[in-house]
Amino acid sequence: MQGLDICRAFFEEHGRPMLHEQFPDYENRIAVGVSGPGSECYGFDDEISRDHDFFAGFALWLTEEDEEKIGFRLIRAYNRLPDEFMGVKLEAKSCFSVGKFGVKTIPEFLRNSIGSSSVPQRWEEWFYLPEHALAQAVNGEVFVDSLGEFSAIRKTLKYGMPLDVKRKKLAAHCALAAQAGQYNFARCYRHGEALAAQTALFEFTDHALRLMFSLGGEYLPYYKWRFRALKSLDKFSAFLSDFSMLLTTPNNEETFLKKQAVVEKIAAAIAAELQRQNLTHSNSDYLENHALSITSQIESAPIRALHLMDFGE
Repeated sequence: MQGLDICRAFFEEHGRPMLHEQFPDYENRIAVGVSGPGSECYGFDDEISRDHDFFAGFALWLTEEDEEKIGFRLIRAYNRLPDEFMGVKLEAKSCFSVGKFGVKTIPEFLRNSIGSSSVPQRWEEWFYLPEHALAQAVNGEVFVDSLGEFSAIRKTLKYGMPLDVKRKKLAAHCALAAQAGQYNFARCYRHGEALAAQTALFEFTDHALRLMFSLGGEYLPYYKWRFRALKSLDKFSAFLSDFSMLLTTPNNEETFLKKQAVVEKIAAAIAAELQRQNLTHSNSDYLENHALSITSQIESAPIRALHLMDFGE
């Protein structure tokens, strides 16, 4: 059983009765679930994950108003729950809201996830917010949220990025992917710069993945989970073996042409999806031309004026 399932079962067996019996006037105002750092929050944990920061538990997210009224009592009630469940120890309990489980205010959750106590309002806030932070803020599962405020905030974080900001990021990643994979990889290889050639492929992969996740309606997670997350990205999951070929095989005369073909295959798939979503008017095979087409559709003058390769992070 994976960590998220264990946490959900722990809540159903111990957390839900605790809220119903001890906080009947507030149980429909408290959001409960699991979200944050850690493989279990993404559903990626396995047996190896259990040797490092793997705990049972759940978070209780309150409005600041409710936290002032019942926060301390709720912390004490949570701390009285069993210290172990289904053979998994609970995260160390504290009255100071340390860790990802236990009692939190909604603004506190946001500060820990995206560095601000409220959702982004201005385009600059969206543009400079790291994508992995957004991925962490919307991962996991909300078990209950009758009030709906916490879920509404997560929905805004997942779907609320302004279109011009998304366009600018897509354009930048197209330009950078083209520069690294479709241009510099071959030049570096022909110069005899093996390390630079492989670095170009790493750069191409980074920006290609960012494009794929954005086009798939998801945020790209922290680097160690990107390829695991790609398996669940319906539109592009089939390209996992292609990225593996680019990154794990040597550069020589035999593989060079194959790698060029794989780069062009990935670029063509991205271009096709950009066209399908009406994000580009270009029919080119070269991703930089799509970057220029996407940029031309940006309505905000300050965003359109940014450097073509600026994606904010």
